[in-house]
Amino acid sequence: MGTDAASASTDLKFRKDSLSLLLILGAFLATATAQIRTPSCAACVEWNRQQKPFRIFGNTYYVGTHGLSSVLITSDSGHILIDGDLPESVPLIVSNIHSLGFRIEDVKIILNSHVHYDHAGGIAELQRVSGARVLASPWTAEVMRTGRAGRGDPQFIGAIKIAPVRNVHDLHDGEVITLGHTSVTAHFTPGHTPGGTSWTWKSCEGETCHNMVYADSLSPVSSGGFRFSNRHDFPHVSETFEKSFHFLETTPCDILISVHPEISELWDRLQSREKGTTPDPMVNSQACRQLAEQSREKLKARLEEERKK
Repeated sequence: MGTDAASASTDLKFRKDSLSLLLILGAFLATATAQIRTPSCAACVEWNRQQKPFRIFGNTYYVGTHGLSSVLITSDSGHILIDGDLPESVPLIVSNIHSLGFRIEDVKIILNSHVHYDHAGGIAELQRVSGARVLASPWTAEVMRTGRAGRGDPQFIGAIKIAPVRNVHDLHDGEVITLGHTSVTAHFTPGHTPGGTSWTWKSCEGETCHNMVYADSLSPVSSGGFRFSNRHDFPHVSETFEKSFHFLETTPCDILISVHPEISELWDRLQSREKGTTPDPMVNSQACRQLAEQSREKLKARLEEERKK
């Protein structure tokens, strides 16, 4: 093929890809009024601030907003997306995936950390435009199917609904999801919600591989009059949280990604990397243990606060 012909072919492919993206984003905007919108939320504007996507390591990419993580794990047989952020985040996530050279239509599986509106609000629309299967813990899957907050959620009172999600499949604790040469393992880490799930996989660059951990929140945050120390509200608070803390303390963890990126100091690490700091500041084998310690202290403080009331 001559140079001019090759150039024309490349240009045509680029225009087709761009048109495909515009059609997807246009379809989202056209149906937005029919979707459940996020009610007034003081933090949502800041959470949804646009963030340039980037490679975290190997086949793992950050495609979320500045305040809400969403991670793309690529494979030769399609891609896995973890978390869908807010409903308003969908165009940003789709655009970020496209700008990295991938297609939303090639996302085959969507996973979730926990089913609050700021991490699962965009999943229904992302599932619709990609055709992906959605996999979740049984408690989370039931909430997704109805769109209503689940009983036992510390934030049940006043919880913001999400758009119901179709084609949701239940997972079991420790289940391995394989797509091409990529395998992601589900770890049930309840506490923040009863169905909270963290995810682990390996990403490699050449012969260097790292253990990746996408950790769900373990913050003891609630709404209404919910009390973690009340056996009726939270029957087994210590056992539940300790199971999740134990996971963070024992799982192989080289690179930690948290559902809110600042919790794992992602932006500080990215800034250091861009300055050329070595070794790679993304890598910290103590990060998961440190998160477990911080989360345990937060729970201890919350229980102590409740005892004083």
